[in-house]
Amino acid sequence: MQDLDKIVAEATAAFDAVADPAELEQVKARYLGRQGALTERLKTLGKLAPEERRELGARINAAKDRIEAALAARRQALAGAKLEARLAEEALDVTLPGRGLARGGLHPASRTLERIERLFRSAGFDVADGPEIETDFHNFTALNTPEDHPARSMHDTFYVAGAKPGQVLLRTHTSPIQIRYMQAHVARHRHLPTMPEIRIIAPGRVYRVDSDATHSPMFHQVEGLWVGEDVSFADLKGVLTDFLRNFYEDDSVRTRFRPSFFPFTEPSAEVDMTCVFCHGTGCRVCGQTGWLEVAGSGEVHPNVLRHCGIDPERYIGFAFGMGPDRMTMLRYGIDDLRLFYEGDLRFLQQFV
Repeated sequence: MQDLDKIVAEATAAFDAVADPAELEQVKARYLGRQGALTERLKTLGKLAPEERRELGARINAAKDRIEAALAARRQALAGAKLEARLAEEALDVTLPGRGLARGGLHPASRTLERIERLFRSAGFDVADGPEIETDFHNFTALNTPEDHPARSMHDTFYVAGAKPGQVLLRTHTSPIQIRYMQAHVARHRHLPTMPEIRIIAPGRVYRVDSDATHSPMFHQVEGLWVGEDVSFADLKGVLTDFLRNFYEDDSVRTRFRPSFFPFTEPSAEVDMTCVFCHGTGCRVCGQTGWLEVAGSGEVHPNVLRHCGIDPERYIGFAFGMGPDRMTMLRYGIDDLRLFYEGDLRFLQQFV
């Protein structure tokens, strides 16, 4: 019994002398491991008579319990000391002034898109959405784009690998949203004698093979559509002029429409506005002309309406498309479109 008491005392003293948890486990093995002092005592039990074996076995187990209790106490003491040291190291001085949280903010392109949507909603337009991976039909064919049009070329369009050649692509404009919306609108109101007006804008990301200071392979576009029984070119001019004046917060903004060509509108026109920097007097930004090109527009081509199941003899409408990225550059005086997509916080924090 005295021999066992000595082993327990030695183990307890050895545990108390250890300051490292890993070293504590090594010391534990000297007493409770396969070759430990108590284990060696247990091996001698087989040579004893049953009565002696029972008595000595009980004493060894009691000694083992005492050693394990001392081990657990030391483990807890080391864990507590480690926690105290960490708390002392990471202590907070509550009297110090707070550091505050860094402020986040919307990307300038997102700010512009939200502003555009808000202005058109106030004019009675809904905001429509659609897939960025499109079919050739919705992106080109339904928009009256000829088979040999340059826009269908691999030089301008990202086609999806593995799909049927020329059939699936990343949309090159948001006009497919208009096609899908008109088709769904016609199907939804087919039972009515007169189709309700369609008045939407279609904002979103588009993709083209182009990259320089004023172009990006991925950029944003906003297209608008108004179709009804009596929608004229005068309505188109009024909507765009009012929008541009509100967007740039300048009632002196004037617009002009220059004849142009787009497969999906007839007649078609490029839309210019007076330069927001020189107010029409001529400067470096507008090339001394006093005008800035901001959109393309026109009356919806009858073939486009037919593709959507709308009678072009009864319904007429206009469409337009503009680049919100360019509008952002004009509004904030940014001279390189690539700055939008480089993720440079020094640039983005200016808009917070």
